[in-house]
Amino acid sequence: MAEAATTQAIEPEVAAPAPVEPSVRPAKVEEGILVSFVRRHGPSIGTAALSLLTGLVLWHIATEINLKLYVDFQNVPSPARVLTAFWGHIQTEIFWTHIGVSMRRILISYSIATALGITLGLIMGRSKFARAFIMPYIEVIRPIPAVAWIPLAILMWPTEESSIIYITFLGALFPIVLNTLHGVEQTPEVLVRAVQSLGASRWDVFRHVVIPAAMPSIAAGLAIGMGVSWFSLLAGEIISGQYGIGYFTWDAYSLINYQDIVVGMLVIGFLGTGSTAAIKAITRPMLAWQKRTR
Repeated sequence: MAEAATTQAIEPEVAAPAPVEPSVRPAKVEEGILVSFVRRHGPSIGTAALSLLTGLVLWHIATEINLKLYVDFQNVPSPARVLTAFWGHIQTEIFWTHIGVSMRRILISYSIATALGITLGLIMGRSKFARAFIMPYIEVIRPIPAVAWIPLAILMWPTEESSIIYITFLGALFPIVLNTLHGVEQTPEVLVRAVQSLGASRWDVFRHVVIPAAMPSIAAGLAIGMGVSWFSLLAGEIISGQYGIGYFTWDAYSLINYQDIVVGMLVIGFLGTGSTAAIKAITRPMLAWQKRTR
């Protein structure tokens, strides 16, 4: 008993752990991120919102007074009529079908154009023979507008769907090829020689020097190609499509449904803007090295 008492007296008392108070640091971090975002992008977002609001007000005034100053606004629907028509359309299944069909065509054609365009641009930028062999085709075909391709595309491809995708693919291809080629040509030769002097293979030079150096131009070409692909898609849908937002807009014009024409135009604009923003967001991590070198 005495030994047990002595042992208990010798053992140090272990204090109970104090209750952990909830930390407020995550909230402060989130608050800091929000404040930083507002400070960084707030002025530009506010300016853009003010610009759009000004455009809406001017549009409303022009339609209210039936402005006819070289440009005739007598048959142009007001913003309220367009908004009412848009609200009615988004509650119908066929409207979303038009949007879905156009997005699917863009996804297929743009993906093919991206893969082929970047590959051709990289090869042409590093090989004089490939550039001399391929460039004449690009320079001859590139100026041909999408509308001019429609009759031949319908004859070449077995279905109207494949012909529309082909026309859209052509629209996106050339900006991607040329911008990639420009980016590869702008690669500093001193970097290539420095890496080669360290024993790097051609593939290592291509992967670690040429492609990163060309990425800003490639990203620009991808963004431009997305915009041109929407233009080409709508040209194809207007002539030979049965579904799609381009067909919706042209059908509204055929039926003299003015508010639906504007609805289609605005939807096309928002889809194109959203698609381009998505491309920029996807390519932004690939350009992170630019910030580290500044």
